[in-house]
Amino acid sequence: MNLPKVALFLTIPAMLVAVEILALFLSLPLQTAGITAFENPESVANPLIFIVILLVFTALLLLLIKFKWKNIITIIIGVSIFFTFVYIYAGITIYFLGFIAGSLGITLVLSILSTAVLFLYPEWYVIDALGILIAAGAASIFGISLSILPVIILLVILMIYDFISVYKTRHMITLAEGVVDLKSPILFIVPKKRGYSYIREGVGSIGEGERSALVIGMGDLIMPSILVVSANVFLDTARVGFITIPSLGAMIGSVIGLTLLLTIVGKGKPQAGLPPINGGAIAGFLVGYGITLLL
Repeated sequence: MNLPKVALFLTIPAMLVAVEILALFLSLPLQTAGITAFENPESVANPLIFIVILLVFTALLLLLIKFKWKNIITIIIGVSIFFTFVYIYAGITIYFLGFIAGSLGITLVLSILSTAVLFLYPEWYVIDALGILIAAGAASIFGISLSILPVIILLVILMIYDFISVYKTRHMITLAEGVVDLKSPILFIVPKKRGYSYIREGVGSIGEGERSALVIGMGDLIMPSILVVSANVFLDTARVGFITIPSLGAMIGSVIGLTLLLTIVGKGKPQAGLPPINGGAIAGFLVGYGITLLL
């Protein structure tokens, strides 16, 4: 039984909102624990460093996919996910327990268990649930490490890069196909039918054609969330509850951009996600910031 399209198209935006809100909540524990990606959040060189690391990592994965070294890819992704969990759980345990010997043990146990569950039982709901935590943690770490201008520069560069890598060089599609083939837990998956199993069925072709599930990369939810966190951490402006108005604007804009993306993805062709999502987040941030100037 196929699920209604409305339900499908509401689920992924709900995931984005969940990532953004959780990232905001994680920002204080991570800041308290001193977990950051860059020493100087104001430096405009930070986005360039980020892009260089991204390009090297992407090139490495493409090379491994080309030579079908699947085990090495799995190890690299597994280690990356494990250390992401370490940073997240370390921030949480240190915030609530302080710097005690037990906090390190708790962090390691939780990180090992979370990583093991993802790889031993990569069902779609397990991947989505832990993926929200991974994406929120990554977004929070970079959000507290980059002030507004570096984040906007990063998001604009990534919009251009994503457009080129999907529509021109198409290497991002090759990378996605390799990740899906390995059933690596670095994607968000929304089934199109009841009883669907990612372990048994996969998602079908990433290229043109019908797929058994909607798929979106974690990066598509992480990147706009970085701006949401940064706007909440580095701007001392009017707030709605615990969220600054520019941060809330970025959230709303990113959801609008994602919704527009999903209307296109529903046609069955792979699409670059970051141009509409990042673009929406930046536009929403600017509207929110403009509102604060008028208050």
